[in-house]
Amino acid sequence: MPVRPTALLLLLGLTATAAQAQTLCEGRVDALGIARILAVDAATTPRVGRKSFSGTLPLAPHEVVLTFDDGPWPGTTPHVLNALKSECVKATFFLLGRNAVAYPQLARREIAEGHTVASHTYSHPPLDRMSFAAAVAEIDRGLAGVESALYGQSTQVPRTPFFRFPGFASTPALLDYLEKRGIVVFGADLWASDWNPQSPDEQLKLILQRLGASHGGIVLFHDTRAQTAAMLPEFLRALKIGGYSVVHVVPAPRSPSPR
Repeated sequence: MPVRPTALLLLLGLTATAAQAQTLCEGRVDALGIARILAVDAATTPRVGRKSFSGTLPLAPHEVVLTFDDGPWPGTTPHVLNALKSECVKATFFLLGRNAVAYPQLARREIAEGHTVASHTYSHPPLDRMSFAAAVAEIDRGLAGVESALYGQSTQVPRTPFFRFPGFASTPALLDYLEKRGIVVFGADLWASDWNPQSPDEQLKLILQRLGASHGGIVLFHDTRAQTAAMLPEFLRALKIGGYSVVHVVPAPRSPSPR
């Protein structure tokens, strides 16, 4: 079986260099591309994103990680994927299990185009308002839904052990549960507030202002929002013009099981 370029780079180390990563976009010197590939392990980085936690990913100034929640959605996700593909950019998608099950072809397209695909629960309830047992069941159902849509079956340990709480509504008990399972919890460093109605131009102006103030970080979008899909091509070009670099976040390679 041929090894995908991203997987090959990870065999060389946890972080690919800018030159190595850019080979994924050969022939497109004008494209934004990705600056490097960053592998994240729950053992050393159990939770990230300063909007919710004290620390975040080890990003340099003017580096950004693009993340999208709530998809996949047929009316908007294809436009988001087209925009990313046109700039040779990779992102992380946190899928709702119910949407992944309903539109598995879109979830599989995300994987096929080299994006990182993770879970965001099954149906987006506020987990901090549920019993621990009910919240765990919702998390597990979401993980299973995404895994089944992508690979035809679910596994005890998700292939991409990343998770984002709906509304960032975590609890200490659930954070401990996910850490013990080896699942990295993603918050965000800044968001586009695209859950609020805005024109694409208004949203672009807002996120660029926030990016300028933060000098980079994990950015939260929703690929279910038409305004986000519409403004994304211009946003990616603005990143290029502004000297920002995109970092592609992937799971760290798993240690071989002892024999």
